[in-house]
Amino acid sequence: VQLQASGGGLVHSGGSLRLSCAASGITFRDYNMGWFRQAPGKEREFVAGIRRSGGTTYYANSVKGRFTISRDNAKSTVNLQMNSLKPEDTAAYYCAADRSNAASTTASDYEYWGQGTLVTVSS
Repeated sequence: VQLQASGGGLVHSGGSLRLSCAASGITFRDYNMGWFRQAPGKEREFVAGIRRSGGTTYYANSVKGRFTISRDNAKSTVNLQMNSLKPEDTAAYYCAADRSNAASTTASDYEYWGQGTLVTVSS
């Protein structure tokens, strides 16, 4: 199983980035997908999730209205469009896969993890 995240980089405050995660080795449509982030010295936190069919999405309050998660089951990819970025969004971002029926925001519920992609937002 491999989750390959990409798209991170350096952006000014107010800018945008689009993260992508390509999955292989799993039946992608059977998994809810999530994005988490971890800033230096902080715990990993939930950012956004999307259910198997793509019909339901859920977000952390801190990113609601600024970030949009989407998926393409035909291509086994999940994306995170991040707009109006703030310095406090600076973190390593991880995609993860969860086969349970719950729309979980808990990291320990996710079975598979990508390697992370770094997002840095300058003020």
